[in-house]
Amino acid sequence: MQKLAAGAGVRLRPHAKTHKSPVIAKMQLDAGAVGVCCAKLGEAEVLADAGIRDIRLPYPINPSNAARVIALLDRGVRVSVIVDNRQVAEDWSAAMVTATRTLDVLVKVDVGFHRCGVNPDSPAVVDDISAISELAGLRFRGLLSHAGQGYGAQSEDELTAIADGEVAILNSIASRLRDAGVEVAEISVGATPTARFITRQRGVTEMRPGNYVFFDRTQVGLGAATVDNCALWIVSTVVSRPAPTRVVFDAGSKTLTNDAVRGFGTHAGHGLVSRDLAAPVPDPSVVIERLSEEHAVAHVPADCSLRVGDRVRILPNHSCVVSNLMDEVLLVEGTTVVDTLAVAARGKIW
Repeated sequence: MQKLAAGAGVRLRPHAKTHKSPVIAKMQLDAGAVGVCCAKLGEAEVLADAGIRDIRLPYPINPSNAARVIALLDRGVRVSVIVDNRQVAEDWSAAMVTATRTLDVLVKVDVGFHRCGVNPDSPAVVDDISAISELAGLRFRGLLSHAGQGYGAQSEDELTAIADGEVAILNSIASRLRDAGVEVAEISVGATPTARFITRQRGVTEMRPGNYVFFDRTQVGLGAATVDNCALWIVSTVVSRPAPTRVVFDAGSKTLTNDAVRGFGTHAGHGLVSRDLAAPVPDPSVVIERLSEEHAVAHVPADCSLRVGDRVRILPNHSCVVSNLMDEVLLVEGTTVVDTLAVAARGKIW
């Protein structure tokens, strides 16, 4: 991913919510990343404790948390946040003025996912962003987006159109802002499924993929990865074979989560099962049909040789939420454990 970003002439700022590990974040920085992203302030505080000094929060952090942001700034951390609401920006301004600090701010733009972000079609969008750029205590950096709708793409062509549309929207607003005399230093995009299109996206200064550090079954289905590229797997044990066509693994929703698989190249099921612990060799005949808290119930052919006590590896549908369920991850070569890393920032929901 770093090579892709460098080849496109853009900065890479990985989203650390996938791995939640200061050790892995430092690997990304050592490879050339300019900083990291965090979903929550709690994650940022953990990474700051580990010495990471450039942290972006592309999540609508409420100004009621200003004291925690100021504490990070006082520790020498370069913090940037996003806003998509003029009143919220004004509240951040008031907090920073009172504290005699300056906070870097980007405006989040809704590029079609319809979650957070200003409406690019609003007649007031340029005026509102211009007003935000002039607020005391804030340093307006530019525009930021997340084309999360790419996860629902049904074809490569649709995913390409989503990526192109995202950048077209951002460039349009940026052009109008510049015409109004507002400097737009950054245009930041972020999503692993659309990351591979970065070389065709003119005007972008930064990319913020996160999932790529592990990948998962959804990314395989979206053409962003192959099974061989996927790093995060769950090793699970057969705990029951109550019927010829039913096998139960000890990896329920507390392990794999209930996230459904997405992507135009995938099939139903809660994970991809490999019966080879040393290598990813998917067995499409083993389909995890449902999860309860502790159980993964899979349909298998009647002649399947899996028995109670056998172990398999499972590729999760969504690695980001799986890593948040774990206290630690094992680094392995084949089946040999070579190190253990704490998931230091897991569970930081605020």
